[in-house]
Parts: sequence; C-alpha cells; structure tokens
Amino acid sequence: QLQLVESGGGLVQPGGSLRLSCAASGFTLDYYAISWFRQAPGKEREGVSCISSSSTSTNYADSVKGRFTISRNNAKNMMYLQMNTLKPEDTAVYYCNVHRGTLDAWGQGTLVTVSS
Repeated sequence: QLQLVESGGGLVQPGGSLRLSCAASGFTLDYYAISWFRQAPGKEREGVSCISSSSTSTNYADSVKGRFTISRNNAKNMMYLQMNTLKPEDTAVYYCNVHRGTLDAWGQGTLVTVSS
C-alpha cells in the first residue's frame, strides 16, 4: 500500500518556523523526485519546492526562496520542508508529492496557519 503521511503543521506566529515531515510507506523514496505543494484558501495549488531523487537539484518558488529548505532522508523514507521566517501569506494546506515517470502520489495535506 503506497502511502504518504504528513506531520508538522499547525499555528505559528509570523517570523516563526515549522518543519513539515512526510513519511512514505509501501515503497521506497530512493528513485523518486519529491515536491511540496500548497493551496491557500481561494487560490490554485502551487508548487513550493522540489528535489531530485539524488538530492543534486533543488528548486523553490520565488515566494519562499531563501526561507524554505527541502530535504530528504532516503534511509528513513522521509521528506522534509523546513520553513523559516514564515509570513501570513504562507498560510495554506501543504501537500507532499512524490513522482517517478508516470507514477504520482500525494499526502493528505497538513494545514499551516501563520497568524499573530
């Protein structure tokens, strides 16, 4: 059973930090590219960051560049999104995604609320 389970979301004040985690089960992450997406209320889902299977290539949306860091630990079958200097506009449901070729899987999403 292919499954992605996210954790780490919650309420944080502007300027604060959160670390999102996504645990994979039923498969191994080794050869998958990994992405984090988010969807804010009333907005389209947007890509936040992605990392190649070898961790040699990363990309970030302009809105999070310099504040967010994507990483993975293949040995633990885990993926992470470290979010620093959070802003209210970062408020969204965050989803982890893995993809390899035509295979695409999503986590259930975790809500991040940035508010004072």
